[in-house]
Amino acid sequence: MSKKTIFTGSGVALVTPFNENGVDYEALGKLIDFQIENETDAIIICGTTGEASTMPDSEHLSVIEFAVKRVAGRIPVIAGTGSNDTAHGIELAKDAEKLGVDGLLLVTPYYNKATQKGLILHYNAIANAVKIPIILYNVPSRTGLKIDIATAKELAKTENIVGFKEASGDMSYAVQLAAECPELTIYSGNDDLNVPLMSIGGKGCISVLANVMPKETHDMCAKYLAGDTEGALKLQLELLDLIKALFIEVNPIPAKTALNLMGMNAGSLRLPLCDMTEGNLETLKKVLKKHNLI
Repeated sequence: MSKKTIFTGSGVALVTPFNENGVDYEALGKLIDFQIENETDAIIICGTTGEASTMPDSEHLSVIEFAVKRVAGRIPVIAGTGSNDTAHGIELAKDAEKLGVDGLLLVTPYYNKATQKGLILHYNAIANAVKIPIILYNVPSRTGLKIDIATAKELAKTENIVGFKEASGDMSYAVQLAAECPELTIYSGNDDLNVPLMSIGGKGCISVLANVMPKETHDMCAKYLAGDTEGALKLQLELLDLIKALFIEVNPIPAKTALNLMGMNAGSLRLPLCDMTEGNLETLKKVLKKHNLI
């Protein structure tokens, strides 16, 4: 079954700039423009990096609506609307669809988790409520729940489940996924594995790194997908220290901090996320200086 690919290349898991009044929409607009000017291939709004877990629905949908309008069809906009409450996830998905997003990114249910049977029922309930394409998001370190290969294979039969963001860090699992689910477009959800994931047929990444180095992340994917594997690998290895620094504390703490240090307004973090510890901040600054970002 051939399925629609929402995007290939580098999709940025965009931060959400907050201020004392809520979302700083002027700053968000500038961040979106910065991404598009630097050839990012898709905007992923209100994902983990966008701190969607601290947004009430009204704000969540307002940010999605703003992103759709600001991007204005230049590149795809994919909205994070995952929930651990299926009914809530259905409502968010339907609302995002009405706002004109090109696709949805749906994390596995967290805290209450689910059996694999429950996962199939959960995802299919949301997929059947909308017509737009869906990317499944496997990030067991955050949710405590992994999508089994057999589950992914079953979900791949659903027409509008088209992609898979693989962020388990388990390459053996990723290889198995690529072998068993060829109809799903696989994206790397870990920047240190972007090139390895593309080597097994992945079509790009959903990236935290792209917040601070959008052009280089785009180039890494574009080079690999165009056959310049050596050029892509060079970038992957050159940027490894920065990738590691961006995860020295829980994402998106370092990414937001880096953008602010670069003179781009990424705003404040929302509790329970907080400012970086002094030692980690010095490490991040050192790496940013090395890459001429500050």
